Amino acid sequence: MPRILALDAALACCSVALVADGVVLASESAAGDRGHAALLPPMAAAVLRAGGAQALDAIAAVVGPGGFTGIRAALALAEGLALGAGIPVIGVTTGEALTAAVPAEVRAVRAVWTVIDNRRGRVLLQRFPAGSLVAAGPPEVFAEAELPDPPPQVAVAGDAAAPIAAWLAARGCDAMLCDQRLPEAAAVAAVGALRLAGTLPPLSARPLYVEPPAVRRPA
Repeated sequence: MPRILALDAALACCSVALVADGVVLASESAAGDRGHAALLPPMAAAVLRAGGAQALDAIAAVVGPGGFTGIRAALALAEGLALGAGIPVIGVTTGEALTAAVPAEVRAVRAVWTVIDNRRGRVLLQRFPAGSLVAAGPPEVFAEAELPDPPPQVAVAGDAAAPIAAWLAARGCDAMLCDQRLPEAAAVAAVGALRLAGTLPPLSARPLYVEPPAVRRPA
């Protein structure tokens, strides 16, 4: 199994983990949706020190969807570290990271919907069939009332999971609300290992923006 440094700063938390052979050797996280660019480098340095001096096989980073600044900060750090070490950077979507953290016994029998609040009255939905970490398609934008028909059994994860799971349940769907609300770097590393092994299709480490960034007009 590979030795992977994983970075995430897509939503209201940033986290770093060093994982080898599926075991988390060191990890750090910080809550908040600001300051990721300043927080991530010292967190990564601390995790690498704590995890030992062995060489890395790859760096995995969340590419989005999520906050513009956090995603760019994580990818810039990943690219810089990877360039110095001569190793690849592996992209992981926010939905993949959330789904990988859902317990395997749940994923085996339920489809997973990951839903992220876009702060504009809509959600960013990525759908995963039961028993698979290969998404049924890219993330899509929906208003709550426009969501597609769900499968008979679905697990819902992400920072918008609570209202969406309640909305689905009110319409007769067997919707399970998951604890996974924000990506975790250890799950990012797990997806990165599968991608590195060729089990998942490749994904470049470029920002994945489903929508253009919100722009405020000057007052």
